[in-house]
Amino acid sequence: MAPAACAFVASHGAARGAAGTLGRRARLRRVAGTFVAAKPASGLQNAALAPVKVCAARSRGMHRSRMCTAVDSTGVPVDTTIAQIDPPKSKAWRAYVAASTIFTNLFPVWTALVAVAGVKYPHLFNWLGTKQFTVALAALMLSMGITLSVQDFVRVLKRFRAVTVGFVGCYALMPVLSYVLGVAFKLPPDLLAGLVVVGSVNGGQASNLCTYIARGNVALSVMMTTVTTIGAIVMTPLLSKLFIGAVVPVDSVGIAVSTVQVVLLPIVVGMLMNKYANKACKAVLPFSPVIGVIATCLLVGSSVAQCASDILAAGWSLQIATALLHILGGLFGYFMPKLLGFNEIVARTTAIETAMKSSAFAFLLASLHFGTYAVRVPSAVSIVWMALIGSSLAVIYRFIPVNATMKIDRSLLNRKSTFEKVFGKKRKSETGSTGSKADQ
Repeated sequence: MAPAACAFVASHGAARGAAGTLGRRARLRRVAGTFVAAKPASGLQNAALAPVKVCAARSRGMHRSRMCTAVDSTGVPVDTTIAQIDPPKSKAWRAYVAASTIFTNLFPVWTALVAVAGVKYPHLFNWLGTKQFTVALAALMLSMGITLSVQDFVRVLKRFRAVTVGFVGCYALMPVLSYVLGVAFKLPPDLLAGLVVVGSVNGGQASNLCTYIARGNVALSVMMTTVTTIGAIVMTPLLSKLFIGAVVPVDSVGIAVSTVQVVLLPIVVGMLMNKYANKACKAVLPFSPVIGVIATCLLVGSSVAQCASDILAAGWSLQIATALLHILGGLFGYFMPKLLGFNEIVARTTAIETAMKSSAFAFLLASLHFGTYAVRVPSAVSIVWMALIGSSLAVIYRFIPVNATMKIDRSLLNRKSTFEKVFGKKRKSETGSTGSKADQ
């Protein structure tokens, strides 16, 4: 059987020692800072490997708070056992894993190609109607839902401040930024209105996929998306009235129903599958990123194809203004949590969540509630730039290990964070009760 690897984060270096009576069947060795359990036995012995890290620590008299703690891909401490990790079973499977990794890492390339195809050959996406559009979004959410559990959301609910930072970035930073950029580039009134609508809508559902690729906190991203989507019922009309002088009628019941159908329901179904059909989810999980990339590309192509000629006629001023909206949103979304003392995982998640807006929803609002066709053009342009910039951020973050930023984060611990200066108290660790101070 191929070796199964389980990574642990230790407070003070590597833990040495054997695994007791299981030494003949499962030995621990140090490989590049990672503990690897070689040749795990199946059944009872495999399950018995779970408390190895605790027994090894106790045998050296180590305090419980300094024991090794398993972490998931987002950096959140979890109880992970060797039995939970399924090693590759064949050469064909290893080939698929390698190919799917390359395919996912090229997410920006596929997005660009589909966007060009939507502009040049819009007829290719005529088959993707409203029903298919909804199914694609639901598939995107389902692929994220099977990676989550109830415990993930419990951890997120305990740190409402991070969700609040994302909400402020979505409905305070981005609307102001969209209006300033529109005025700075002297966009016509219709295009300015369309750009402000883009800045005033909720976070995009594709941000959950990009957060997953970037090794961010998927549960936090989903929570931010859900909160901003519900907030759109009130915030989008208010911001539209404030910045463009016209109230945008919003069907609150319709938005709530769409949110349940497209976002909440698929995620809940995915979580239930993860709980009650765990083996099936493990079998499907490696295909989730691929499904998500394909679904996102289809959404990009369909939206662009509907107003391809208008996108070409809009000129470079709209293109640059829209691109800067998402780029600057990502930069502010990254450094804002850092200044408030949050960790790297939260900063990455907030950056992607702030940069990526629900441009498809903005396109729908512009189509239904504005008489001028040109108002919907910025939304179509935004769909392309948002997907390109968001996916590029995700791939860049994926190749930057979280530990590479720990040196900078530790230097911040020696002085008061902005959070302490503003709120007058220390913020609890964002990595849970088992996280050390350096993990903040």
